[in-house]
Amino acid sequence: MTIPFNKPYLTGRETDYIRQAVESGKISGDGMFTKRCHRFFEQRYGIPRALLTTSCTDALEMAAILADIGPGDEVIAPSFTFVSTVNAFVLRGARIVFADSGDETPNIDTSRLEGLVTPRTRVIVPVHYGGVACDMDVILSIAERHGLLVVEDAAQAVEAAYRGRQLGTIGHLGAFSFHETKNVIAGEGGMLAVNDQRFAARAEIIREKGTNRAAFFRGEVDKYGWVDIGSSFLPSDIVAAFLYAQLENIDRIQRRRLEIWEQYRRGLADLAADGCCRLPVLPAYASNNAHLFHLVCDSLKQRTELIEWLKGRGVMAVFHYLSLHRSSFFKDRHDGRPLPCADRFSDCLVRLPLFFELTDGQVEAVIAGVRSFYGRG
Repeated sequence: MTIPFNKPYLTGRETDYIRQAVESGKISGDGMFTKRCHRFFEQRYGIPRALLTTSCTDALEMAAILADIGPGDEVIAPSFTFVSTVNAFVLRGARIVFADSGDETPNIDTSRLEGLVTPRTRVIVPVHYGGVACDMDVILSIAERHGLLVVEDAAQAVEAAYRGRQLGTIGHLGAFSFHETKNVIAGEGGMLAVNDQRFAARAEIIREKGTNRAAFFRGEVDKYGWVDIGSSFLPSDIVAAFLYAQLENIDRIQRRRLEIWEQYRRGLADLAADGCCRLPVLPAYASNNAHLFHLVCDSLKQRTELIEWLKGRGVMAVFHYLSLHRSSFFKDRHDGRPLPCADRFSDCLVRLPLFFELTDGQVEAVIAGVRSFYGRG
C-alpha cells in the first residue's frame, strides 16, 4: 500500500459545472461561475471585493502593482515561504528584507519585525503558514505607526481565522490559492481579496490588462480603453466552475480534514511530550483549518532519515520550503543577518499526508510508521 502525500479531491459536480460553463457560450473570464465564486467569498468572509485570478502568484503580483512598488522600495517578508511571496515584489524592483520565523511556528517573528523597518519600507507581507495565523494585531500596529501596507499571503489559509476574523481579510490586501494541494482546489487558481476600498476600482483595471473593461460591461462608461498598467489575471470560467463545486462542499471538506489532523495529533502527542519531535503549535489567537500536519525533527539528518523510513513503508512524507535568504538567487543580496529559526524549519520540518480521502486506517499507518521510527512501535 502506497499512501501519497496529496490526492486532489473531486466532489462529483466539477464536470457538470464545467459542462454548464461551456454550454453557456462564455468560458473566458468573469463568466457566471466566476461571479458565483466572487459572491461566495464576499458573503462568507465579508470581503469588500473578491477577484479570482489564475493563481495566488498573480494575486500577489496585482497587490504589488496596487501598492505602487518600485525600484528602491523595501518589502519585509519571511524567509521561510514560497518564492511567489517575494517574486511579486522583486518584479517591481523592490528590495526584499527577510525576517526570521518565530521559535514555535514558521510564521514571521513579530518580536523583531519593527527593527527591520526603514524609511524605504513600503509593505509587510505576513505568510500564514499552514493556515495558522500570524499575530496580526502586532503587524497592523507596526504598519500603522510607519504608514505601511499589509499584504497577507493567505495561500494556505482558506477557512482559517485570527481572533475570529478570516485570514486574508485583515490586511489591506490578501492573496489566496486554489492549487491542487490546497483545501479547496481548482487545479490552479487564486484570488485577490481587496479589503481596502481605495484599491477596488484600480484592482479591476489591473486585472483586465490595464483597461476599464469591467466598468464598460456594467454600463458605467460608453467604451473602454487602456487607462493603467496591468496584465491578464482573469481565470477561465472553466476554472471557476471547478472551484465552485468545491466551495459548495467546503464545510464537508473541512470537517474531514480536521478529523485527520486531530487523529495525527492524538497519535503522535506522546512523541512530542517526550521530546522526540515537535508538533504544530496553534497560538491562542489562531484557529485551525487543517491545511497541513507537520513534524519538526531535531536535525536535517533525522528529517532525511524519517522521510526515507516512511518511504520504505509506502508513506510519502515531504519537506517544505528552503530558506529564501540562502537561495542561489538571493544569498548574495541578503544583508548577512542570521535567520536561525527559518533555517531550522527549512532543515527539520516534514509534512505528513493529509487529503480528504485519506482513510482512518491510512492515517493510523502513517502514525505507526512515525512511531516505529522513534522506537515506539
